[in-house]
Amino acid sequence: MTKISRRSALALAGAAVASPAIVRANSALPDKTLKIMVGFPAGGGTDVMARFIAEALKQRTGRNVIIDNKGGASGTLAGVELKNGAQDGTTICYMPSATVVQKLTMPQMPFDPLTDIAPITLAGTVQTAYCVSPTIGVNTLPEYIEWLKKNPTRQSFGTTAMGSFTHFFGVMAGQAIGVPLEPVPYRGAAPLVADLQGGHIAAGCGGITDFLEHHRAGKVKVIFTSGQKPTTSAPEIPTVAQLGYPKISILGWYFFCTGPKTPPATIEAWGNELRAVLKLPEIEKRMTEFGLDVETSTPAAFSQRMAADLKRWKEILDSIGYKPT
Repeated sequence: MTKISRRSALALAGAAVASPAIVRANSALPDKTLKIMVGFPAGGGTDVMARFIAEALKQRTGRNVIIDNKGGASGTLAGVELKNGAQDGTTICYMPSATVVQKLTMPQMPFDPLTDIAPITLAGTVQTAYCVSPTIGVNTLPEYIEWLKKNPTRQSFGTTAMGSFTHFFGVMAGQAIGVPLEPVPYRGAAPLVADLQGGHIAAGCGGITDFLEHHRAGKVKVIFTSGQKPTTSAPEIPTVAQLGYPKISILGWYFFCTGPKTPPATIEAWGNELRAVLKLPEIEKRMTEFGLDVETSTPAAFSQRMAADLKRWKEILDSIGYKPT
């Protein structure tokens, strides 16, 4: 995720507080301090989105809502905390599919997203973006393919996380265009963007939330995304489906979950509040700016989606020959 200063993150999230559209409602949530865990450090895109939502929840419910960053182990520490922590409904987690997919890529994943957490609602979908360095003079996928053929020693791409969509989507794209692309691991988006801007690597792959700001600033050039249709945040960027490669289209998502033994009535209460907050115009606008296309669900519907997506992702991993290490 793109790094944002903690002060900026708090200031941005605080903007939700002043919104006149957020009206306090009677809530069935526990009358205690509520906690939203994020499995990544403060200042990243996941953290900032969670802070917007937390501030809106404060206004809507009258509860104190805090963010608890559980960074490390590729986001899985938050899932472990839900699995083993108190099941009283005071703690939930804002979790990306990048954490869930590790059920397939991490042999010793410390929690099972299908059994060790309880889904509350889908928050939205997010696309993976493939971008190129502005130094190579490429603006479209056809131009990139021609450039690759002329530069066979530079047929690689930086990935913000090996063993995730930002790795698999780049490999899938290479297979689709007939030019094998080799992933190069980076420790997050910031060093990858710096190398792309400087021309030290020709291409990169990561969540649209990682690259959109830099794309608009001219530091990188996003040439396609992984969706069937363009993301709301950047409708001008073509998708792989639009470019003729619908079979490699893949969407990530964010969702809210809690402990597996949390009372169903409390899960329902959380779902009611979160779905209402996510549909607030000012919150939906902020999420869209971060590349998240807001979409909500029931717990049952999300469980079905997660199981179906894990099955498809397993088929994708098998098709590219990926073996967990």
